[in-house]
This record gives sequence, C-alpha cells and structure tokens, in this order.
Amino acid sequence: MVTMVLVFGTFDKFHPGHEWFLQTAKTYGDRLVVVVARDHNVLTVKGHWPHQSEQQRLQRVQHCNVVDQAVLGLEDYAHKEDIIQQLQPNIICLGYDQAPNFVSPSPDIQVVRLEAFYPERYKSSLL
Repeated sequence: MVTMVLVFGTFDKFHPGHEWFLQTAKTYGDRLVVVVARDHNVLTVKGHWPHQSEQQRLQRVQHCNVVDQAVLGLEDYAHKEDIIQQLQPNIICLGYDQAPNFVSPSPDIQVVRLEAFYPERYKSSLL
C-alpha cells in the first residue's frame, strides 16, 4: 500500500524553509501531494494578496523534486475537508505555523505537526 502525505500552503516567494517543509513531509510516506492556496484564499487568511500568482506558486512547487503532485486548492477555503475527502491521504503534515483549521473526514488520517526550519530567517513574511 502506498502512503500518501498531504500538505497545504501558500508557498509565496519559495525559499529553503519551504523546501525543508516539503522534504520533511515526504519522509512520512511514499507519495507527497501539495495543495497550493488560491490567491483569494491567501487574501482571506493572511490579509494580503500573495506576491506571486497562484499559477506561479503552483509551478514552483511542481518543480520541487520531492513533490509527486501539486494542485490548486478549492475556491472555497472554508471547505478544506472536501479536498481531503477527494485526495484521501493517509497523513496530513502541518507546518509549525499552520492552524489545523479543518476537521478530518476520517479518524484514520494521521495529522503531524512539523518543526520549523530557521523561522527567524526563512519565513515568507520576513523575506
């Protein structure tokens, strides 16, 4: 059985902290699927537009060698459970600063919080 790991993120101004996050998440399974936040959802959550468009951010994540699949998030941020249900991951990895703002549609999905990678240096809001 293939273990699928799912992560969510904005991935604006892709930096070594993002690379570390994705590499670490990949160690939890065989297949890493990344959901890249839609532009308007970034505005809703962070209070500002991303510096790069959702298509630019998606392309950058797709070029990361540990990523098996990258997709844009749903138009409605409030329904993260829907994309989790569609993709059916075994594990969801959260970044150190991500709120677990979803209810897992299955008790079988493990949620793991990853440590920070030099957050004082590699945080998009600081770059």
